[in-house]
Amino acid sequence: MKPLLCIRLFIVNLKTNYELVKSIPGIGPQTSIYLLIVTKNFTAFNDARKLACYAGVAPFPYQSGTSINGRTKVHHFADKKLKSLINMCALNAKRWDAQISTYYEKKVAEGKNKMLVMNNVRNKLLHRVFAVIKRQTPYVNTYKFVA
Repeated sequence: MKPLLCIRLFIVNLKTNYELVKSIPGIGPQTSIYLLIVTKNFTAFNDARKLACYAGVAPFPYQSGTSINGRTKVHHFADKKLKSLINMCALNAKRWDAQISTYYEKKVAEGKNKMLVMNNVRNKLLHRVFAVIKRQTPYVNTYKFVA
């Protein structure tokens, strides 16, 4: 009877986390399921930075020998499927989420590269996912409350 109770609790926790991740604007059912699989229901990674590294969206400074000030780059050993799903979510969030859209337009107006800004949006989405899972509350868009 005890193992059955553990399985039931695991399934309830899995369903709860699925709904929490889906509450973030831009993230749909496929990405939610894939995130749950990759992170083993958010037990494989301690924080969002580690997941961002795994997904290939966390930039690292390039420093080697005399070239101290190189461009920051992302690593090519990333989970390509996760990166493509997060990229589609970022495009969707840029289109429909006012906060992300404003951020994107502001950074592009500052002269930043569009792909660099999209990579930042991908990273923001992964950090939102971890924040929602850590708090165990659905995503609340506070941008609409700001005057």
